[in-house]
Amino acid sequence: MMKKMSIPTSKTSLVLFLCQIISALEVPLDSKLLEELSQPPTITQQSPKDYIVDPRENIVIQCEAKGKPPPSFSWTRNGTHFDIDKDAQVTMKPNSGTLVINIMNGGKAEAYEGVYQCTARNERGAAISNNIVIRPSRSPLWTKEKLEPNHVREGDSLVLHCRPPVGLPPPIIFWMDNAFQRLPQSERVSQGLNGDLYFSNVQPEDTREDYICYARFNHTQTIQQKQPISVKVFSTKPVTERQPVLLTPTGSTSTKVELRGNVLLLECIAAGLPTPVIRWIKEGGELPANRTFFENFKKTLKIIDVSEADSGNYKCTARNTLGSVHHVISVTVKAAPYWITAPRNLVLSPGEDGTLICRANGNPKPSISWLANGVPIAIAPEDPSRKVDGDTIIFSHVQERSSAVYQCNASNEYGYLLANAFVNVLAEPPRILTPANKLYQVIADSPALLDCAYFGSPKPEIEWFKGVKGSILRGNEYVFHDNGTLEIPVAQKNSAGTYTCVARNELGKIQNEVHLEIKDPTMIIKQPEYKVIQRYGQASFECIIKHDSTLLPTVTWLKDNDELPDDERFLVGKDNLTIMNVTDKDDGTYTCIVNTTLDSVSASAVLTVVAAPPTPAIIYARPNPPFDLELTGQLERSVELSWIPGDENNSPITNFVIEYEDALHEPGVWHYQTEVPGTQTTVQLKLSPYVNYSFRVIAVNKIGRSQPSEPSEQYLTKSASPDENPANVQGIGSEPDNLVITWEPLKGFQSNGPGLQYKVSWRQKDVDDEWTSVIVANVSKYIVSGTPTFVPYEVKVQALNDLGYAPEPSEVIGHSGEDLPMVAPGNVQVHVINSTLAKVHWDPVPLKTVRGHLQGYKVYYWKVQSLSRRSRRHVEKKILTFRGNKTFGMLPGLEPYSSYKLNVRVVNGKGEGPASPDKVFKTPEGVPSSPSFLKITNPTLDSLTLEWGSPTHPNGVLTSYTLKFQPINNTHELGPLVEIRIPANESSLILKNLNYSTRYKFYFNAQTSVGSGSQITEEAVTIMDEAGILHPAVGAGKVQPLYPRIRNVTTAAAETYANISWEYEGPDHANFYVEYGVAGSKEDWKKEIVNGSRSFFVLKGLTPGTAYKVRVGAEGLSGFRSAEDVFETGPAMASRQVDIATQGWFIGLMCAVALLILILLIVCFIRRNKGGKYPVKEKEDAHADPEIQPMKEDDGTFGEYRSLESDAEDHKPLKKGSRTPSDRTVKKEDSDDSLVDYGEGVNGQFNEDGSFIGQYSGKKEKEPAEGNESSEAPSPVNAMNSFV
Repeated sequence: MMKKMSIPTSKTSLVLFLCQIISALEVPLDSKLLEELSQPPTITQQSPKDYIVDPRENIVIQCEAKGKPPPSFSWTRNGTHFDIDKDAQVTMKPNSGTLVINIMNGGKAEAYEGVYQCTARNERGAAISNNIVIRPSRSPLWTKEKLEPNHVREGDSLVLHCRPPVGLPPPIIFWMDNAFQRLPQSERVSQGLNGDLYFSNVQPEDTREDYICYARFNHTQTIQQKQPISVKVFSTKPVTERQPVLLTPTGSTSTKVELRGNVLLLECIAAGLPTPVIRWIKEGGELPANRTFFENFKKTLKIIDVSEADSGNYKCTARNTLGSVHHVISVTVKAAPYWITAPRNLVLSPGEDGTLICRANGNPKPSISWLANGVPIAIAPEDPSRKVDGDTIIFSHVQERSSAVYQCNASNEYGYLLANAFVNVLAEPPRILTPANKLYQVIADSPALLDCAYFGSPKPEIEWFKGVKGSILRGNEYVFHDNGTLEIPVAQKNSAGTYTCVARNELGKIQNEVHLEIKDPTMIIKQPEYKVIQRYGQASFECIIKHDSTLLPTVTWLKDNDELPDDERFLVGKDNLTIMNVTDKDDGTYTCIVNTTLDSVSASAVLTVVAAPPTPAIIYARPNPPFDLELTGQLERSVELSWIPGDENNSPITNFVIEYEDALHEPGVWHYQTEVPGTQTTVQLKLSPYVNYSFRVIAVNKIGRSQPSEPSEQYLTKSASPDENPANVQGIGSEPDNLVITWEPLKGFQSNGPGLQYKVSWRQKDVDDEWTSVIVANVSKYIVSGTPTFVPYEVKVQALNDLGYAPEPSEVIGHSGEDLPMVAPGNVQVHVINSTLAKVHWDPVPLKTVRGHLQGYKVYYWKVQSLSRRSRRHVEKKILTFRGNKTFGMLPGLEPYSSYKLNVRVVNGKGEGPASPDKVFKTPEGVPSSPSFLKITNPTLDSLTLEWGSPTHPNGVLTSYTLKFQPINNTHELGPLVEIRIPANESSLILKNLNYSTRYKFYFNAQTSVGSGSQITEEAVTIMDEAGILHPAVGAGKVQPLYPRIRNVTTAAAETYANISWEYEGPDHANFYVEYGVAGSKEDWKKEIVNGSRSFFVLKGLTPGTAYKVRVGAEGLSGFRSAEDVFETGPAMASRQVDIATQGWFIGLMCAVALLILILLIVCFIRRNKGGKYPVKEKEDAHADPEIQPMKEDDGTFGEYRSLESDAEDHKPLKKGSRTPSDRTVKKEDSDDSLVDYGEGVNGQFNEDGSFIGQYSGKKEKEPAEGNESSEAPSPVNAMNSFV
């Protein structure tokens, strides 16, 4: 028999209690209400836990608190009561708990060292401060020691020890010489973290007697100096190189412990010659990105904001040309306590329940202890409504006497956290905070919001009435908000009237009246219109409005979304704008804006200025630059600048532009300061503090701007506190438990002085009363850790410098980091609309479970199986995203007759929440796709056999097939259409009783119960009668080709081009194209169009030594192309070729040939003058060869002496069937694709029809290249070609 496990009664009640939704009262931030309500004390300001004070100044220990009634203060010192009345040196500020210990009048700071704690108490409880440890700073002198000179051999290592005195806080160490100049440091010479100066190897230039270590104690603003150290380097030749040896740390391993959030500094300094180089790695992981920095010439590894994940082994390696050495530092990251959930103040009504939760983390795990009014809760007075359960205090049925302040202490060996949180039990009758008889005015058809801010304990119930004796308001036309506000989403004229808000709880009832007026909307009944005006003409825009008679409208005109120019030419009337004497700069968009106290409307029109009729030309030019700039009347925030204008150049100066340069922050950069009218030559300039000003002036007329003047003298203003705060302050969390506060830092001149910093403040909205602040350096970001997930925060950033703070900054609202949503959408429903479309609905998730900004919902859906095939396939999930708080969406592109699943997830800025349970739905049948294929075989005189495949996507249950066919005559006319219905289980059909030698066109499709699908077409021909002229070819059992075909694709490739040829069967006048690409590549095919109907083509621009794929197709015939062929281009030969034109023997040979030709011409000229006959010519005339000297048939001239005109005619392409010219050359055609230009790169020569001549007359001889001459004997044909 199984044993039942029982839960103790106390544990059961605890579980049930924690499962309830507890909502404590929220106290409105109403100053009058806050002054009247009782409240336990709250510590608002206190000194830091570790408080180091200047022993020369008075000690101020802060402790400020608020409460109602105002709290009283007391102190403990080292755990016992501190009676300040008995110490004349100690006073407490009035109405405050802050202590002032007078040191400047005889007191000694050392006498007041200790641990202090402040208690603020009133009748509702007691709050306590942190333990404040007071320690005076110390800056002791250096102990005197006798320092011997350091004699070091060149190349050896050296360590100069600093050993500064122990101070509080520790001093900052630096090395200088007697002239107070910092000693130069490098990869060879650098300062370690302990302050010692390390030399990896010494050089003769290191010899000096003034190596001085300084210790700066910032707290007391003092600097202590060590006695100078002497170093003398002596040389020995040769200098011996040495492999690296670590100077610090020693050994091969060491350990280091660092606290979470601190900066981790690891150091490795090595000796060696040449100087070693340091490299860092983390064993078994990567160095954290964005937080890792290398300092001291990479000898120091710095990781900021360390966490437990940064624990591990860090290895540094020192290496030079002779070897390497390494050291492993084992880092352990511990953590002082940090908040996960800090306790929050509770305001409860009598009889209500609540909880205080205190959760913290750390390494080691911190212990949690509770105090009540500053006393350990174990010995505090009993409270029956209170129960402690570890890190939680549970309150049930509280009474007014349950009010108290509770302290949570989380501590481990590395620190502690202390938080005060009060429980304030209030019994208050209802109060309405909205002023009585408040008047609300809204525009018709706009939403109206009527306020009823209230407070009471217990929380009052709110009801609204309209009119004096009206009934309670209910229904969809009203929205009732939790804060008491009544919303009328669309206010009509009949919505006007008096509304009464009633608040009641068990202690009383109160009501308040407000009034609502509905106004007519403002409209522009005549809008401004587009204008085209000649230069120097007049332009007018109208803007006539209609508005509610009780509202006073104001009309404003803008030009290009900016104010109208300050020019008397612009005249603004009651309902129009007139521009007199328009100029080119008046071009632009003019906008009329009508504003009332309740609404705003606008309308715009464009003005285009065109040229006026021409006038006599006058030369206009830009003005000359001003000169003789002078600064007078120099004050802290102003100065007077004067100048003399330059020549106007026939165009009056309209204005002067003054620019300034800040030589202190941005030398060489000029900024706009102001501008003044062209009649003014003096201006009073406003200045900013801490800026080194120079000014220059630019004159402007209608033609343009002059060159800048020469700069004025410089004027440096005094420093002051900042005048402004950073802009664009934002608070956006990057993690669920943090808040990242960012801002745009002030620019250099905005700092107003040195030492620019920022005071960053934050508090949780409507929860925290006091601000938490921190002062940071001149950065642009601060991260607040340990925040609750996605809660609103008030954030502000204030600038300060060495002279003080900027004005109080404005507050912005941000949110801590988002976390993944907690719950999935519920009630998911699917409505199938048709076979490819469905609609999905879901219920929205509660906003508090989104835990972030709601971005929308994602619907995941996928096909499970096709109902027609019952076969599963690989699941491919699809995702649709619906933005915002949408609760439905459409699923398009579904496959008919299929089973689907879907689920819905909510999405925020962090990511997706859990998925809803999978919802199954099915799509109905649709029409099928076309049959997968249609083949026509076994043609006879009067029959054809048809075979087909079922549709790839049946989209339902096939019911039948439909076959339609009709004959086609020689003129492509269609005959009568025949239709045949075929059962769905058939896959072939023999058509009989057809006409012989006839082409038929077939149309074939499939049907489901929904309808017919798309059809597939095919054509076939029955064979001719046996008595006909033509007979079936070999293999007559197959259907004759229905389309032309391309076969025997042949390629002949060279290095960068290839000749492609093919054979074509089909109709004349086909337009071909060639597709090619790199073999094995997934890239798209490249396409080249073939000119004309030729059957060859040359591919240019190929890469040497590359395999290509190629195919040929015909334009206009879908899917008609040849099979693929693969060829490879020849390897690049550039490295082995030699340009013979640059060879000496070739140049000499050419010179000799030229000389012989010149001599021959001289001899011929002499013989001809003597009347002799040229014997060679006679021989040629006597033995003329008609094959070598063809005669033109049209004019009878010999080819040897034909003109350029006749030569051009001979190069026309030969007609098909004509014989090759006797000289065996191929004439070049007009097309760029002629093979004559590319014949030398392949084995063989192309004829005019693209066939290979080389197949019948032998290979064509390549022209020899040096070092690569052909060994093949030339054929007679090629020999003649080369001769001719």
